[in-house]
Amino acid sequence: MRLVVGLGNAGPEYDWTPHNMGFLAVDALAERAKIRVTRPEARALVGHGQLAGHDVVLAKPQTMMNLSGIAVRMLVERYDCDTTETIVLIDEVDLPWGMLRIRERGRSSTHNGLKSVIASLGTDQFIRVRMGVRPDRVWGDLSDYILCTMRTDERRIAQEEAIEAANAVELILTEGVAKAMVRFNRKVPPEEATG
Repeated sequence: MRLVVGLGNAGPEYDWTPHNMGFLAVDALAERAKIRVTRPEARALVGHGQLAGHDVVLAKPQTMMNLSGIAVRMLVERYDCDTTETIVLIDEVDLPWGMLRIRERGRSSTHNGLKSVIASLGTDQFIRVRMGVRPDRVWGDLSDYILCTMRTDERRIAQEEAIEAANAVELILTEGVAKAMVRFNRKVPPEEATG
């Protein structure tokens, strides 16, 4: 069983905020695999099914971002998942919109949800798919930015980025994290790479 967790904040007021990119990516995975992520379990909404030939649990913690690790730890324990094979989907303000970064381990940078997951699991040995949401102008406090409702153009990019993150998860499942890193870890945003 593989656990795939998207981090975000529960509640409709957060649906289209940059900090909820993890939820958008899980929704993209759920749609393509026809998995309903609606069952309350382990302080998360979960759905079980098949994705890329693997039994998976898709999850969206309902603890709010800063306490995400509580739900992740409960899910890892409940499903007896290996943390090194657990995949966590998060937003990343240090990357531009449209850019992905996949890592097998590492520190949390400034992401409080990731800090919570590392603290709760007692390890940083899990796969993370980071989705870029860097603002296109200067913001005084980035915590305000990541909780602001996206503009229309950002929503379009967010949907495309969530689909790319879902593609990355499928490649991780089928061919491994190393191949996914080669394919998706770009040095420049996608539009600059093709333009």
